[in-house]
Amino acid sequence: MRIAVTGLNVYPVKSTRGTVRERVRVSATGLEWDRQWMIVNERGTFLSQRTHPQLARIVPEVRERELLLTAPGLATLSVPLERRGAPAAPASVQVWRDDCTGLDEGSEARAWVSRAVGEPARLVRAAGDMGRVANPEYAGATPAPLAFPDGYPLLVCNEASLAELNERLPVPVPMERFRPNVVVTGLPAWAEDDIDTIAIGPLTLRLVKPCTRCRIPSIDQRSGEPSTDPVPELRKFRFSSKLKGVMFGENAVIVAGVGADIAVGDSCRVTTDAVAARSL
Repeated sequence: MRIAVTGLNVYPVKSTRGTVRERVRVSATGLEWDRQWMIVNERGTFLSQRTHPQLARIVPEVRERELLLTAPGLATLSVPLERRGAPAAPASVQVWRDDCTGLDEGSEARAWVSRAVGEPARLVRAAGDMGRVANPEYAGATPAPLAFPDGYPLLVCNEASLAELNERLPVPVPMERFRPNVVVTGLPAWAEDDIDTIAIGPLTLRLVKPCTRCRIPSIDQRSGEPSTDPVPELRKFRFSSKLKGVMFGENAVIVAGVGADIAVGDSCRVTTDAVAARSL
């Protein structure tokens, strides 16, 4: 069976709803516009659906000149991609243990996101020179630059793995619950465990670390409400003692192909990890 891309998703604002793409350009930090913004509290710490599931109701859209945000009960917020006038002052913000540099998007955006999440908050954009990189223990010696994802440039998921998981669940869950960037078909279930690289045209990704899952897959990505939680079932057969978590999907870094476009339907070429199962 042909291995191919069946889904591409970009999350312009960290932990808000994803946008489905048919074609997307690859940047140095992942898919173009992915996690280039995030919402932070007054201390500068990122907000996520783990603690603020209502973020799923915020819908971002990147247009030619602006980022648009919509949410129930609120007028659309327009954030220019190119700021006129004085540059935004850099602000210290935090993603997990990483200290990052964000650019505050101003008072109008601050008021809007505060209303959307129900507490004082700010919208910040990733500074281009903040120097954040993926964990070299997994990503390797070549730095993998990041904007605001949890820890790696991309997340790759396998349709067959979701299908097998859904056979075990009383109610199936959609792939969007796992918030992948790239979804592939044509592989056996859980084959991603043993894959070293995936090439999609000129783009080559290296799968470096299984993604351990939190409570977000239990949240309906349309309503922000609790729904079927796949994690307890995954824990029965996908728990890693090394990573101390339940695994679904693979974090990936970019080996080659920055600047290339990839599209749904593109064929994939895979190489397997010579070490196979990584002692997980």
